[in-house]
Amino acid sequence: MRNQGAVHRTFTGHHMLIAMASFFAVVIGVNAVMATFASRRWSGLVVEDTYVASQEFNSKAAAMRAMAATGISGNLSLSRDGIHYDVKNRDGSPATVQDVTLTFRRPVGDREDFQLALTKKSEGRFEVEHHVRSGDWIVEIISRNKDVTVMHEAVRIDMADFGL
Repeated sequence: MRNQGAVHRTFTGHHMLIAMASFFAVVIGVNAVMATFASRRWSGLVVEDTYVASQEFNSKAAAMRAMAATGISGNLSLSRDGIHYDVKNRDGSPATVQDVTLTFRRPVGDREDFQLALTKKSEGRFEVEHHVRSGDWIVEIISRNKDVTVMHEAVRIDMADFGL
């Protein structure tokens, strides 16, 4: 016996249209949200002008090789509220340096980037009191004697490694 109250439904073109429109609305919505998050988190900018950067590459690489040949090395250390940087000659003696500048950059994004000038405590020893937030940082260190760059290096650090 058939139930007289049962309604027989069929899948029509209108149902297919609603299903397709819903599917593409979800895909487009997710893409829009992800694109918004990506554009707010990272500028995507590595260099201002890639052509100029490519033209300067060889001269910068030669300068870095010459700097490495001098044997001068640096050691960056961080504590809870202090940053220390030691600059030494090849033989371990303190290097003659007048000023050291640190530039802290996040690997992704530039909203939290900052620069610090360290204070000279003794020959080859520089310090500054500053709290660095936890997370990954790329620290660019430039040591100068007068207007000559003595040491230029970049170090990637994870502040979680320091228990901070």
